[in-house]
This record gives sequence, structure tokens and C-alpha cells, in this order.
Amino acid sequence: MPTDAASNLPPVLRPEAPPVHSLGDLAARFGGEVRGDAADVRLTGLTLATADLRAGEAFVAIRGVNRHGAEFAAAAAEKGAVAVITDAAGADIAARAGLPIVVVDDPRAALGDLSAWVYGTGPGDDIPLLFGTTGTNGKTSVSHLLEGILNQLGVVTGLSSTAERHIAGEVIVSRLTTPEASEFHALLALMRERGVEAVAVEVSAQALSRHRVDGLLFDVAGFTNLSHDHLDDYADMDEYFEAKLALFRPDRARRAVISLDSAPGADVAARSEIPFVTVVTPAIAADPDADADWTVVIDDERQDGTAFTLTARDGRSLTTVVPVIGRHMAANAGLAIVMLLEGGYAWDDLSAALGGGRIDAYLPGRTQRVSGDRGPAVYVDFGHSPDAFEKTLAAVRHVTPGRVLMLVGADGDRDATKRHDMGRTAVEGSDVLVITDHHPRFEDPDSIRATLIDGARRARPDAEIHEYSPPERAIVEAVKLVGDGDAILWAGPGHQDYRDVRGTRAPYSARELARRALAEAGWPVPEPTWPVPYPPDRIIASDPLRPVD
Repeated sequence: MPTDAASNLPPVLRPEAPPVHSLGDLAARFGGEVRGDAADVRLTGLTLATADLRAGEAFVAIRGVNRHGAEFAAAAAEKGAVAVITDAAGADIAARAGLPIVVVDDPRAALGDLSAWVYGTGPGDDIPLLFGTTGTNGKTSVSHLLEGILNQLGVVTGLSSTAERHIAGEVIVSRLTTPEASEFHALLALMRERGVEAVAVEVSAQALSRHRVDGLLFDVAGFTNLSHDHLDDYADMDEYFEAKLALFRPDRARRAVISLDSAPGADVAARSEIPFVTVVTPAIAADPDADADWTVVIDDERQDGTAFTLTARDGRSLTTVVPVIGRHMAANAGLAIVMLLEGGYAWDDLSAALGGGRIDAYLPGRTQRVSGDRGPAVYVDFGHSPDAFEKTLAAVRHVTPGRVLMLVGADGDRDATKRHDMGRTAVEGSDVLVITDHHPRFEDPDSIRATLIDGARRARPDAEIHEYSPPERAIVEAVKLVGDGDAILWAGPGHQDYRDVRGTRAPYSARELARRALAEAGWPVPEPTWPVPYPPDRIIASDPLRPVD
């Protein structure tokens, strides 16, 4: 499998035997104006980036914030591009590259439909079942739970999440929460080649707004919740909500399952344009008395998982265990089970696979325990919003006999409006708070930490708050502050194996750093059970597909 080593990013995956199309047929189908000789041009794929272009593909050049992609048409030609697809302004720029050009009004908006046609992955094509999950928190967890349950049913699965892409048991680290449309359709075509029968997809608001899931029709769409996040991309919460709502239209999905645990769930249900059913978890719902088609009742919470019973309005019920702590994780599992039912999987099969047992799923970086049986329990989590902090801290508190320490930083160059609330929620749910760095990107990390501390101090002026930088030191100091029976929740890094500092993605694993800190403090540390991190000299994931441990 080719890699994209130049960009230090995971490779873009292509089908091994892509269909071949005429450039003239493409132009005719999509109403494009052809400039140059397209008579004998054949293409095997599409891409937005010259860094991962393969010979025989068309280069789709779109206007960026500062530059037009057409400026890179000559580089695309050198790498074997057979054509350029762009707008009128881009066509003038790309002309000197000497490639035939197809001019469309808005190449970004057309990319999904173009890709679906090129790869044969649109509505009506022979593709796997598609399960798409959106919401502020829980998207990744639901996606991995869907995959785990499907595997227990004997289904060959694919997955696309913030954490990873999976193809019939092989895995590669992800670039974006939802890949670009050309990348996603190519990935779906490869999954079809590998015999994948069903795919779980994490669908971000940005993916819907930026056309990344155009050309796809999900068999079932799921909604988890909506809370404060991404106001660096959206003007306000109303605009953010509208972006999510787009998934619940007939051009995006056939059916839906909507959680009523957050107040916006009822709004999604009221405005959904497709058939839907609802699910509620009274223990965490904004309205515990919400009338739903399915109910998730928490039976038991312990360090090795959360037991729950899923009950239908008609009386059917199923009791099982999700293998992570937290009532919100049981809610995610209930949503996943109902999504599978709506996708056509039989109740009896699900009951046989899960009833009385547990869901066999690996959730990378989701309240993931990295510590041993003695000493402080240390959990590494990907949560990076106030709502996620609140739910995860409550879960850790419930299974911790001693004190709870929260270790947290915040993303730079991302939604800064939530940082005060992140500090407030972190200090309100913990006994000790340690503030450190996360991905500062191009922001001043001192300023980011100061904002988090200010939010925490305003909420609890007398709280025990410490500040350490960098995080390599912070986790060592955090372990010194706790003892046997206490817990540390390290929120933010989760599964990620890098830190972004001024545009450089440096090798970094919070899970491994936590294990080392525990070992240095004299506490026993078990062997890791997650897939091993990528080697430091490969940065993050310029590797071929590797098997899941």
C-alpha cells in the first residue's frame, strides 16, 4: 500500500482495481465545460491534494483561503494527473500545466457526486450498509460500538472515525473526523473490494457543512447529543445545530435513531425529514421523563464496565455490559444497538450475541484505563468539551473510593469560547486539578493554561489547582499527588499519538507517558492491551494497514 510520507499523514486508501472512466463522459454527466483534448483521456480516481495523487487520477482544484488549488496543477501533472477539474478562475490558472480541464461551477460542492460516480459508491450502487453517527460527544464511541457488535454478529465490518479507519480487521490512524469526499468514496470502494458488509461512520458537523459526505446515502443516521463546541467554525449554537440537522434529510439518510438525552434531541426529532425512533437514558437525560421508543436503564457501574438494560416500548428487553465506565457509555451502546435494529439486523440475533454477556468492542482513548490493580487508577480520555468533562468525571467518581484528580489542557487554534467552562467543569468535578498543555498549535500555551485556570478559580477559589508544562512533566507530578484508591482522569489526548506544536506533529502518547509515570512511582503497570503506537521515527501513521491487536 503506498504511503504519504512527505506529509507525515496516513496514506489515502484507494481501491486496488478502480473503475476506469472517460473524462468526456464525466464532463457530459456533470455539465462541465471541457478545455483541451479529452477524447482519449481515461481516469481512475479523484483527489484534492497533489501529495497523495496517483497516476491516472484527476486533480480537483478548489479555491482555498489564501491560494487557489489550480496553482498546483503543474505539480499534479508531474505526478501523473490526467486532467484538472476546477472552476472558471482555476481553469485560467491551470491552463499552463497542459492538462485537459473540466470546468464546473463549484468543484467543492460537486466533489461528492463526482466521487460517487467515479468509484461507483453512490445511492443505488452495490455498497455496504452505512451507519452514520453525529452529535457533539459520543460519535467515536458509538461508531466503535457499532463495529464491535457487528463483529459479534459475524458481519465483516468497516469503520471511519476520529481515531481510526478499519477495513475487514485492518486499521490505519485517521486524518480527519470525516475524510474528504474523494477520500471517503475511494475508501468505501476499497471496503467493497475487501468484502465489507457494513460500515460505521463518524459524521462531524464540519463534514456536513464542507461537503465531505456528499454523494453518500446512509442507511441509518444516529444522533447522540449537542453541547457547546466548535464555535470557532460556527457563528453560534443555532448554526452548529443546523449543520448537524442536515444529516436527517432524505438526501442524506433513509432512517434515524435520535437520543433524547440532551435537550436538542427533541428538536432533531421535531425537524427530522426521515422516519426515526428515539432512545433515552433517564439517569443522564435532560428530561428523565421524555417519552421514547427505547429506554436505557443503568444496572451497575464498575471499573471494568457498565451494565444496562435496553427496553422497547413493546416490552422487549436486553441486558448487557459496555466495556467502559460511565452512564453516557451505556447510552452510546443503547443507541448503537437500536441503530443496528433499524438497519435490519434481527432482535433475536442481537439478543443472542449480547444478552447476558458484554459488548466486545475496543474504544481507543475513551475513558481508557492504563493502570494496574494497585495504586491510583489512571484513565486517558479524548473528551475536550465541558459536557464531556462533566459526564466522564461523574463516571470516574462513581467507581473511585478515594480522590479524583483531573489533568487537562485545551486545543490551541480551536474554539476558545469554551475554555472557561472547561476549567469550571474540570474543577467542579474533581478534588485536585492539574492544568497542562495539549495541542497549542500556533497559540501561546501559557495563555491557554491561564484561561483554563481563570475559569476554574472563578468557580472554586479555594480549590487545589496546579499548573505544569509540558504534559510529560504534568503526568509525573499528578501521579505524585495521588495514592492507592485515588484516580487520575487525563482528558484531551485520548488515543492520539502526536502533539501539534507550531505545525509540527511530534510523537507523543499520553497512554505510554502515564504508564511510565506510574512505573517510576513504584506502582505495578500491566502490559498494554491497545494496538501499539506507531514507531517514533514514523511520526503518526505513514504506515501500510496494520492488523488490530
